[in-house]
Amino acid sequence: MNSRTTTTVVAFAHPFELAGCPGALPAGQYPVIAEDELIQSLSFEAYRRTATFLVKESPGLTKFFPIRQEDLDQALVEDRALSERIHDSVAALSPPEDEI
Repeated sequence: MNSRTTTTVVAFAHPFELAGCPGALPAGQYPVIAEDELIQSLSFEAYRRTATFLVKESPGLTKFFPIRQEDLDQALVEDRALSERIHDSVAALSPPEDEI
């Protein structure tokens, strides 16, 4: 069986929660490790995701939390939406430039 492992980094602007992780995690950048296996018997190369891990690094300790890719994607969408709402709220409360 052929497999591959890829590592990416995701960034959260706000604290967030993910199933598989204990409690809320602080805003920041987190490595994500994805493991995929080659699907045999196809006439082209395709992979199936078999595992996804969020990595939480702290001094002297690195933890790997098994998560679902769908949950990570949803958490990132919610984080971006929260950032946009905050930006829109600040813009709505700011006086127009010609009044400054």
